[in-house]
Amino acid sequence: MNLALNKYLDVHPEVAEALRQKAPIVALESTIITHGMPYPQNVETARALEAIVRAEGATPATIALLDGRIKVGLQSEELEGLGKAGTAVQKCSRRDLPLLLASRQAGATTVAATMIVAQWAGIPFFATGGIGGVHRGGQDSLDISADLQELAQTSVAVVCAGAKSILDLERTLEYLETHGVPVIAFGSDEFPAFYTRHSGLGVDYRAEEAAEIAKILRVKWDLGLRGGALIANPIPEAYSMEPGAIEAVIDQALREAEQQNIRGKALTPFLLARVEALTEGNSLAANIQLVYHNARLAAQIARAFFLP
Repeated sequence: MNLALNKYLDVHPEVAEALRQKAPIVALESTIITHGMPYPQNVETARALEAIVRAEGATPATIALLDGRIKVGLQSEELEGLGKAGTAVQKCSRRDLPLLLASRQAGATTVAATMIVAQWAGIPFFATGGIGGVHRGGQDSLDISADLQELAQTSVAVVCAGAKSILDLERTLEYLETHGVPVIAFGSDEFPAFYTRHSGLGVDYRAEEAAEIAKILRVKWDLGLRGGALIANPIPEAYSMEPGAIEAVIDQALREAEQQNIRGKALTPFLLARVEALTEGNSLAANIQLVYHNARLAAQIARAFFLP
């Protein structure tokens, strides 16, 4: 770790001990707590995620910014406080890290910021729901998530259920290919589309075992190939939504966003909220289950990577 970072990082004792022992750790983001769902469901979900990681033999490290410090692993009361504050907490991506730290504002880390902090702390595995990507119409608006560039330059493997299906998945995959980011689907030949297992889009590689993915990542980083990898883990079959039905809902949400001139960083939260409302909560239930599924796989990969 860069010694200059010590004055900004607070590493939870449990995480610090796992780092010292070179034991498996899984980073978790905090926007799922503040912006993903209402209190107290957000806190219950965050605690369940940490419990799943521990049950698989790894240490969870939920990341957030509090009181001018970057927290790598949260105390119980800190997690509770974020959950109660909800969307009053600022979303924190790469560009926001110095501003929020300097002003001592609370920040909930996005995929990009969580990857950055995980790498600083020495944690190469991160579980989330879905990454950001190229927005629909992004070829004209250039609305492309910072998550993609972070995957190209930050050496952290991200386990997710693909990119959020409100996005242009084909262009998202093209962007990742251009920047040399391996996309590995777990037990599938298709890139999953978040709420559904099927997108009709192929992937670079298919893997059947966590140990197989761990071996690929070890070789990648042993070779000095900088950057992350995207581990696409399809939502469990029992919670997968019908592709045609979810696409119709997304189209309606996109039309509403256009009519209300909602753009930029406000677009994704708006679309996810509308999809949840239009599916009468089914999309949120699916979201929670896919995040649990991803945390389980991330812990299994981390364990295979670090333990003999």
